[in-house]
Amino acid sequence: MQAVFLDKGTFSDNVDLPAPTGVTDYITYNDTPRALIIERCQNADIIITNKVQISAEVIANLPNLKLIQLTATGMNNVDQEACAAHNVTLYNVAGYAVKSVPEHTFMLMLNAMRAGLHYHNEVIDGTWVENGNFCLLDIPLIDLEDKTLGIIGIGTIGKRVTDIARAFGMTVLWAEHQGRTPRNDDYTAFDEVLACADVISLHCPLNDATKHLINKDTLAKMTKKPLLINVARGGIVDSQALTDAIHSEQILGYGSDVFEQEPIAEDDPLLSLGEHPRVIFSPHNAWGSKSAQETLWKMLSKQVSDFINQAQ
Repeated sequence: MQAVFLDKGTFSDNVDLPAPTGVTDYITYNDTPRALIIERCQNADIIITNKVQISAEVIANLPNLKLIQLTATGMNNVDQEACAAHNVTLYNVAGYAVKSVPEHTFMLMLNAMRAGLHYHNEVIDGTWVENGNFCLLDIPLIDLEDKTLGIIGIGTIGKRVTDIARAFGMTVLWAEHQGRTPRNDDYTAFDEVLACADVISLHCPLNDATKHLINKDTLAKMTKKPLLINVARGGIVDSQALTDAIHSEQILGYGSDVFEQEPIAEDDPLLSLGEHPRVIFSPHNAWGSKSAQETLWKMLSKQVSDFINQAQ
């Protein structure tokens, strides 16, 4: 079977991505513009992709297509109804970043709480030398111990973040879905989590219920002025409302790996926060430790090979 990998460039260059067993013709591209998808996949039995948009039109014009294999968990870049209509199987990969994302969460959290980038720059730009003291403490350093962490989205990653937070000596609250009564004693009402947390970490999926979940109204309920961490999806946060909240000191800061448009839009209001000592951004790479990428490819390769075996 022919497999076409449309955006191999979303992986690190030092990660080996061999053809799954059973693939006899393996074609890779670093990236694929929308106008070239049909041309490049005309003879493909299998499409492998991370973020390339696979529309109904594309699926309808690929007569040999049998499988779309995503190199990610989210499937909103593929028209799932068109897959069903044309008998195309759609697979994703889940559970590969259960170490990488939680560790990245705490990288963002610790950098913001201890103004890591701010102090790094003061060492580099001569501010420390000019000051003359043996240390600089112009921005308070905040410990995680004894702070309350509110987690929104309690899946495998949210639970791993819970374990790490408790090792730091934090109290952890699991937020129930907005507007619902807590399902059991492990969960706390959504609004109560917003009001009680010193840090809020987002790990929920993006859907109709969570689109702009963090907005002007929910930010106003964060009475302890917490740090907000987002390693979920950019669309969960209203960027303008969040930016306004930080400028007005309504919340402490923001650490984010995800944005409503990726790469980030040039007019995204979040870019105005670039010099804030408690703001740190990363380019949607929380998932991508070398180990996580290798694990992902092993999982993907097995899925593709199993599919080929079943189809023969």
